[in-house]
Amino acid sequence: MKLKPLKKQTLVITGATSGIGLATARMAAEAGANLVLAARSEEDLRHVAADLTKRGGKVATVVADVARIPDIQRVAATARERFGGFDTWINNAAASIWGRLEEVSDEDSRRMFDTNYWGVVNGSLEAIKHLKQHGGALINLGSVASDIAFPLQGQYSASKHAIKGFTDALRIELEEEGAPVSVTLIKPAAINTPFPQHAKNYMDREPQLPPPVYEPEEVAHAIIHAAQHPERDVYIGGGGKMFSSMNKHFPKAMDFMNAKATMKMQTRDEAPRHPAGSLHRPEVRDGRVHGDHPGYVMKKSLYTRASLHPVLTTTFAALAGGVLVALLSGRNSPDNSASE
Repeated sequence: MKLKPLKKQTLVITGATSGIGLATARMAAEAGANLVLAARSEEDLRHVAADLTKRGGKVATVVADVARIPDIQRVAATARERFGGFDTWINNAAASIWGRLEEVSDEDSRRMFDTNYWGVVNGSLEAIKHLKQHGGALINLGSVASDIAFPLQGQYSASKHAIKGFTDALRIELEEEGAPVSVTLIKPAAINTPFPQHAKNYMDREPQLPPPVYEPEEVAHAIIHAAQHPERDVYIGGGGKMFSSMNKHFPKAMDFMNAKATMKMQTRDEAPRHPAGSLHRPEVRDGRVHGDHPGYVMKKSLYTRASLHPVLTTTFAALAGGVLVALLSGRNSPDNSASE
C-alpha cells in the first residue's frame, strides 16, 4: 500500500487544540498539508487555526464532541466540502481520571469512555467510509496503557485496552476485504502535555505522569510517519516498550512494581489545580503543546526512531559493525604488531 506524501494530503485531527494533536497539526501545517481540526472549544480552535495558517497550512475547524456521531459526521462533511475529502484520519481526542476505582463516579467513568473509546469507534467507522473508496490511513491513539494497567488511572487504562481491541479487529476486517486502508495504533508512554490538568482529579494532590516522560513532538513525528508509511503498531519510547514486554512476560513483577512505586510517582507535592478538569466540558484552556512535568523529559526516543526505519537502522548497524571489525583486525594484524 502506498500513501501520499504529506504535502499532498488532507489530515483530520480530533483533539487538535493541545498536546499531541496540536504538535501533529503544527508539523503537518509546516509540511504544507491541509488540515481539518476538531475540538470542543470554538475559541481554542480559532486561535490554533490562526497560528497554523501562519505556518503554511490550510485549515478548516469543526466544533465537535467525538462522543456524538452527528458531530463526527460534520467533521467528515467539512473535509469533503473544503478539500474534497481526506487522506488521513487521526483519532487523538482523549480524557482521563486520576483516582482510585472505588471513588470514581459512574457518570465520570461513562463520560471518559464516551470520549476515549466511543470517540475512536465513531471516528474510525466514519473515516473508513471514505478511505475504503479512496485509500489512506487511519491512525488511532492508544497508549502503553493499552498493554499494561496504571493504578490511579484504572478507567483510562481500560479504555485504552478497549481501543487496542477495536483497532486490531478493524484492521483484520479491512485486510480480509482488501480495503486500501492502513490502520495504525500509536502507543505513547507518558508524554509531557497538559494532559494531567485536563483530567478529572479525585486525589488531594496534583497529578503527574509517571516516568519515563517524552516530549509530544516525538509522538507527532510517529503520527506523521504513519500517515505516509503503513505501520501496524508504533511504541513511543523505549521505556514504554520495555514495560509492555515486562508485563507480558513477568506480570506479577510488574504488579508489584506498580503497587510499590507507580502509585507514589503519580502525584505532586501540591494541591490540585483544576480538580474538575475538562472531562465534561472544556473548562481548562487549550492552545499549549507542552505540559510542565517537573522531572526529566526526553526529547527523542532512539528506539522509536529505529523502529520506524528498521532497514536504515540495520544498515547503519551493519556498517558500524564492519568498521569496528576492520579496526580491530587492523590493530591485531602482524604488520601493525611489528611496527608497534
